[in-house]
Amino acid sequence: MLQGKNILLGITGGIASYKCAELVRLFIKEGADVKVVMTKSAEDFVTPKTLSVLSKNEVVTNFFDDSHHWNNHVALAEWADIFLVAPLTANTLAKFANGMSDNLLTATYLSARCKVFLAPAMDLEMYQHVTTVKNLEILKSHHHQIINAQFGELASGLIGEGRMAEPNAIVDFIKNNLKLSLPLYGKSVLVNAGPTYESIDPVRFIGNRSSGKMGIAIADEFAKQGAAVTLVLGPSSHKPIQKSINIISVESAEDMFNACQLNFQHANIAILSAAVSDYKPVMISSKKIKKTEIDFNLKLTKTVDILETLGKIKKNQFLVGFALETENLIEYAKEKLIKKNLDLIIANSAADKGAGFGVDTNKITIIDKHNNLTPFELKTKKEIAAEIVDYIIKFKK
Repeated sequence: MLQGKNILLGITGGIASYKCAELVRLFIKEGADVKVVMTKSAEDFVTPKTLSVLSKNEVVTNFFDDSHHWNNHVALAEWADIFLVAPLTANTLAKFANGMSDNLLTATYLSARCKVFLAPAMDLEMYQHVTTVKNLEILKSHHHQIINAQFGELASGLIGEGRMAEPNAIVDFIKNNLKLSLPLYGKSVLVNAGPTYESIDPVRFIGNRSSGKMGIAIADEFAKQGAAVTLVLGPSSHKPIQKSINIISVESAEDMFNACQLNFQHANIAILSAAVSDYKPVMISSKKIKKTEIDFNLKLTKTVDILETLGKIKKNQFLVGFALETENLIEYAKEKLIKKNLDLIIANSAADKGAGFGVDTNKITIIDKHNNLTPFELKTKKEIAAEIVDYIIKFKK
């Protein structure tokens, strides 16, 4: 959920600032890029050097650094996808609520147009004071997300509300909030990708040149849009970036069929991009076959057609297939769309330069069940995946 996000962490001068080292570590672990802007008083509780090492970015505290280089608060704000201020002291809270700007952090806040999350931390009486409550309500009215302070022992020795939420809870709060705003939140998606291998003997197999890159990119994009994604992945050296994806590793067409059929019943959307073997050996030798004859005949039998089977049993699922051809691409794709009871089919030609197996680009045409054709120019598979998922989201509305 936070993979690839730019997170700007603002730190103010409260005792809870020491927890920000763990916050940075957790964001980095989630795959985010983190930059830190601090008030001068925050340096009394945690050092910029610690946060710089953890974030792998320079920490900024003033408009001008030691070499008189200007730290651009507007550029920082524009860079951020998420602006988190933790801990948020009563002092900085009051400045935010009233539009005051007397340091780099407050100037950056006033320049921010991204999602803003605030984690207040202060003593019990301060947290419950009428002005603090009023200021928090003002920031809520600005559509900022308040991560409420927790009940517990405070620096003053009092026990009550005012402790900054723990780093794990802050990260979870942000992730859950982002999920709720995504178009596919609450949807379950099944994707299959990669080749299948059909054993001849313990050493040899029948396979194809699919890398799985296209299907993996699609799985990543669905996850980025909030879906719970199950990826049934054939033998491939590539893996998805999004950590939330449930990967089921398979080898043969039968393995892939069983995994897809089992998970299809729970899916809202299924997109089958795998290059599944059409045939498999009738007999599999338990020992390596020796090279003794001039000719070797291998008897093959058809594998189960996964896409056609799912097309027959689908109820309310949205089913998408791929058609990779070397000739008569649109004609064959349209036939497949109807025969296999699909909602969409994605047609691409192995004859097109830069498309097909083993490359990082693809060129496709989407054909829907109403016979509408939408061609896309040659792009990276990541870009094509985004186009496909966006098309599905809009088509289903």
